Amino acid sequence: MSASPPQITATVHTFAQLLSPSRCGARLACLLASEQLRAWPVSPGVTERAEQIVAELAANAALHGRVGGRDFRLTLALDTTAGLLRITVTDTRGERLPSPPAACRTPLDAASGRGLLLFIALADSWGVEPYPPGGKTVWAECACETPDQDRPNGRI
Repeated sequence: MSASPPQITATVHTFAQLLSPSRCGARLACLLASEQLRAWPVSPGVTERAEQIVAELAANAALHGRVGGRDFRLTLALDTTAGLLRITVTDTRGERLPSPPAACRTPLDAASGRGLLLFIALADSWGVEPYPPGGKTVWAECACETPDQDRPNGRI
């Protein structure tokens, strides 16, 4: 009798929501992301990092990416095979790009202005892509282990 090799099943979980570019919309993005991440096979540590990333990106979309009457989009995608969580926020202000980390010269006693540095520290990788005709998508990726990856050969 020959044993067949184990089959890896690709599983991608996705969530997407349009939200108003306001404080309420940014807060709702955080709440929805938190609820969704807790329903997926994501470790608490990655969930906490992702919640902070969503908070920063949603706040920036509401504050800096706002165009009256046009929503921003939050998307979460978990690829359990690759062990990767991708967070994207698309807004309608393509001309307002995040500043490079070297350009962040926020005084230490300032009440705001260090969100991008926090975002960069929490994400394993990140970037900005144009979203035609006039928007942009800011994305972040977090490496994560699914519960099956924590156990040898996926067994308990």
